Amino acid sequence: MTFSYNQLFTFTEAVFRSIGCPEEDATLATETLLSADLRGIDSHGVARLVGYVRLWEAGRINPTPRVGVTYETPSTAVVDGDGGLGLVVGPKAMRVAIEKAQQVGTGWVSVKNSNHFGIAGYHAMLALAHDMIGVAMTNASPLVAPTYSLDRLLGTNPIAVAVPAGEQPDFVADLATTTAANGKLEIAQRKQLPVPEGWVQNADGSGSTDANAVKNGGALLPLGGATGSHKGYALGSVVDIFSAVLSGANYGPWVPPFVAFLQPPTDPVGQGLGHFFGAMRVDAFRPADEFKAHMDNWITTFRNAHAIEGKKVLIPGDPEREMAAVRLLEGIPLLDAVVKDLEGVGQKFGVKLG
Repeated sequence: MTFSYNQLFTFTEAVFRSIGCPEEDATLATETLLSADLRGIDSHGVARLVGYVRLWEAGRINPTPRVGVTYETPSTAVVDGDGGLGLVVGPKAMRVAIEKAQQVGTGWVSVKNSNHFGIAGYHAMLALAHDMIGVAMTNASPLVAPTYSLDRLLGTNPIAVAVPAGEQPDFVADLATTTAANGKLEIAQRKQLPVPEGWVQNADGSGSTDANAVKNGGALLPLGGATGSHKGYALGSVVDIFSAVLSGANYGPWVPPFVAFLQPPTDPVGQGLGHFFGAMRVDAFRPADEFKAHMDNWITTFRNAHAIEGKKVLIPGDPEREMAAVRLLEGIPLLDAVVKDLEGVGQKFGVKLG
């Protein structure tokens, strides 16, 4: 089924208000969440709404957090999310990074006591309107086995970098440090399809194409696959350290799970999930117009590279930008299983979908 952006926005905002979010926070959380659906990252969009509601029901999300800075210097800060929705905590923390960059050139913020924050790209892109480069990272539920490990010690731990351009569309890289995000497994499960080799391993460490392998005790694999997973492992580790060891959030196997039916570890080493944000004012390095003109040249050069027959060379952010333009006009398609979940949530709060 297909729904317009406005239909999903009205429904989602009403659900967030129903769990106690103030109007401003409900609107912000909805915008953050639906940015994923618009950009074609269906695994992190409205399909996750039910998960947030269940976490709230389990008492693991504070709908009225007092998000604040607990430690800072002119260019750095630690933000305490007070157990709030990461969809709200993330943008507020990124604003702190942007404000610091406006004052001193760069701003770096590490966050503790938060929850799942949607797609990393949304937060990084907040810097673009200020002629800044944005960086966003987050740790996540431990579903990933380090290279040669049977234990799940890391999350999918994404990294996003957004860079402003001039006449060309902005450069936006947003990637998990695993071969595939867990949300893609969830989509395959709903469709009852296998997953490609190199995405997951079984509990004994053997390769698998079963979309339920992680549920059955297996693990997601770091980016790089059979010959290069040490690189994804290293990148995921960097995200975990910047997001959590630096801020005082939980890291590694202590990160609380996103699903409400699994309890957080009883021996936490920190508070909640961790994020890391950065903002760099372009004119702290060179004049912004000059930089953006060269970014245009960089983008044009790469986009016009000679391509393999039947393919074209893409710039990070191209597919998502093109998808957003289509979905704003034609609507956002949702799997039947997602529609059913959303209708169930709507009935609970007296909110109609569509």
